[in-house]
Amino acid sequence: MSTYEYYKDIFANTPRPFAMLDLDMLDDNARAIAQAAGSKKVRLASKSIRSVDVLRRILNADPAFQGIMCYTAAEAVFLAGHGFDDLLLGYPQWEPQAIQSLVNLVGDGRSVTLMVDSLEHIMHIEQFAKQQGTVVPLCIDVDMSMSYPGLHFGVWRSPISSWDGMQSLVERILQSPWLRLDGIMGYEAQVAGVGDNAAGKWLKNQAVQFLKKRSIVEAAKRRQEVVEQLALMKVALRFVNAGGTGSMESSRQEAWVTEITAGSGFYAPGLFDHYASFRYKPAAAYAVEVVRIPKPGLVTCMGGGYTASGAVGQDKLAKPYLPTGLRLLALEGVGEVQTPLQLPEQTQLKLGDPVFFRHAKAGELCERFNTLYAVSQGRIVDEYATYRGMGECFL
Repeated sequence: MSTYEYYKDIFANTPRPFAMLDLDMLDDNARAIAQAAGSKKVRLASKSIRSVDVLRRILNADPAFQGIMCYTAAEAVFLAGHGFDDLLLGYPQWEPQAIQSLVNLVGDGRSVTLMVDSLEHIMHIEQFAKQQGTVVPLCIDVDMSMSYPGLHFGVWRSPISSWDGMQSLVERILQSPWLRLDGIMGYEAQVAGVGDNAAGKWLKNQAVQFLKKRSIVEAAKRRQEVVEQLALMKVALRFVNAGGTGSMESSRQEAWVTEITAGSGFYAPGLFDHYASFRYKPAAAYAVEVVRIPKPGLVTCMGGGYTASGAVGQDKLAKPYLPTGLRLLALEGVGEVQTPLQLPEQTQLKLGDPVFFRHAKAGELCERFNTLYAVSQGRIVDEYATYRGMGECFL
């Protein structure tokens, strides 16, 4: 039986569109990620998962999985309300009610760490901490991007890229009775989140691989520098956070790193097909149905246009997954109300047949569906609610 027939049989009576999660593949990916982390702990990137049920399943899968990196204050409050702890805000928060909600969690004894990268962030949070009478743990985001003439390789995150830029922030935190330096984070997005093995792009792949190697060396130097300087100041950090799914192999080599953040690798979305150093199993997908056959060799599906965030490009489109060999039309792509597909030879689809797609990015798929049908050993075994299915929309 082909993979397509396997899933088609499982979902024969399931109305389209729907999203699915293959638990056998998810569990395999979890095992592979825990192994790839080596001796490091793995903090789950919630933005790449966006389901309480899935977060729980992964956290229970291996002792290596500890803690969550959240993407908004509202999400952190939501997850804390569902019993999750050791929550790290992956991005600075500024809105007063958001800051207050996080300080309240800390005051209630929850482990919540706020992200900062400027004196303004620090002073802003300090006001709420002082008013509440609560010592608030902070994490400083150290930028890991690299700049060359005409090229910024990485993402624009923190303005802090060295100890010289970080020292004044550390001193300000240490001076405050209401703040505590809990950890540092350095996310080498250009290593973790950029594919380097795209089909038909040999020259670009070579350039990206070269730049990645330089970035790995530079990221290690930056993290080592700040850790050593903090040690000289007798600052005991609870964690040093690094990397992502795509950089685990290199991040785990750094003795000073205590944890690596991972999220996308559990679902293994379409963008993860273009890495030279690893390959995880496509655990998440969604299905739409064929509603038109405009001519032989061409079918049109209802909907399917779930485009990922980021710079606009073909790589942000959802990828036809099953049956294998389906191709999007360049002039239509994946559409809001319809998606035409070119069929390969020997493949036939009839009206009502499902077509499975994989989203380009991981957790963003969950913003389109209330549930993920959980599949294992050839049958639907559960339905996992997404954030959206629980009535939440954080961004």
